[in-house]
Amino acid sequence: MGIQKISVSMEKYVMPVANRLGNECHLRAIRDAFMSLLPINFMGGIAAVISSLPLEISNSIVFSWINALTLGAMSIYVCIGIIHFLCKSRKIESFLPILLGVCGFLMLVMEPVSLGWDGKMVEISYMDGKGLIPAMLIAILTADLYCYMRKRDFGKISLPDTVPASLSDVFASIVPGAVLLVLYTVIFVLCNAAGTTLPKLIYGILSPSLKAVDNLGFTILITLFVHVFWFFGIHDAALSGVLSPIRDGNLSINAAAHAAGQALPNIFTTPFWVYFVVIGGCGSVLALAAMLCCSKSKQLKTIGRLGIVPAFFNISEPIIFGLPLMLNPIFFIPFMVTSALNGAIAFITMQVGLIGKSFAMLSWQMPSVFGAFLSTMDWKAPILIVALMVLDGIIYYPFFKIYEKQLVKEENGETEDAEK
Repeated sequence: MGIQKISVSMEKYVMPVANRLGNECHLRAIRDAFMSLLPINFMGGIAAVISSLPLEISNSIVFSWINALTLGAMSIYVCIGIIHFLCKSRKIESFLPILLGVCGFLMLVMEPVSLGWDGKMVEISYMDGKGLIPAMLIAILTADLYCYMRKRDFGKISLPDTVPASLSDVFASIVPGAVLLVLYTVIFVLCNAAGTTLPKLIYGILSPSLKAVDNLGFTILITLFVHVFWFFGIHDAALSGVLSPIRDGNLSINAAAHAAGQALPNIFTTPFWVYFVVIGGCGSVLALAAMLCCSKSKQLKTIGRLGIVPAFFNISEPIIFGLPLMLNPIFFIPFMVTSALNGAIAFITMQVGLIGKSFAMLSWQMPSVFGAFLSTMDWKAPILIVALMVLDGIIYYPFFKIYEKQLVKEENGETEDAEK
């Protein structure tokens, strides 16, 4: 009865908001861009899983290279996708603005190290999830300005009707393209003069100055903060500069204490986050992936089958971007609540001594049920993981059924007579 009431309330209050958000061109373009990356993200996830296995083949440079050019280059693909879908919604050919956007991305997100005539070296660390914010800003700026200038024939160079349409389109884009490239150059010059880059500047402003506090409130707060970023398609790597020193520092203290035979002082560590908080990756999607595999919707069943193996190895991108969970108001509540609740329960059980604290970090792709045991050497830890997965599934279930019902109607060709 409780689940039915929640479902009715969701359909009554959440669906209208979802429809309004779905019609906003920028949010729609961002959502579609991330969904289009499913094949790339899936291959990157598989490569990451294989590279984490203790096998000789897993140490091959091939899998590291695949991962670097898939998940590790996500920002540039997102930039391209957003420009394409924004231009498509405005009925503007997207090829030329995509070229301009890629140029802007490479100029502002990559950091030149050496530009000699005999070779060039650049820093590409921000091509992955850490570069998503600048990538989205560059994409929106490029598409909006380009479409604005083209629709108003800004600086248009007219050619005779006998000239091929493709060539006329190129000439009509010269001035808008020059304006954008000059703008990119000005931004680069200003950042370079300040001794920084656009991504570093953005994250330097946005990253909160958080003090490492090993308590329950901090655990819940930072978990919600990370998932708000994720909900809008911003990778948690964007916060790694703040979180890594806290998590890794606490882990090193615990490791030293364990080696000395002393009580472990800290709870909020890297393995605590990876194995106990985000079970199946950010959003704690492993339980959801299992439900998707049994869905009545063909689309959801396909997403579930594609995403359950990566989710088992703590890779949530195929589910987040493929379902999608990102920018999907229907799943906002469970996406926020599951990981925060996992963290709160795990923190309390460790604080009271029911579960041992973590002192060792395995691979990020180590399944939580194994990583929880190996990081704490406590046989009760895997039992807690299973219990948390069941709880995650209970929280996701009513929202999953609403979304499933909506997609099943679409797949069966049923439409709502909203206009009648």
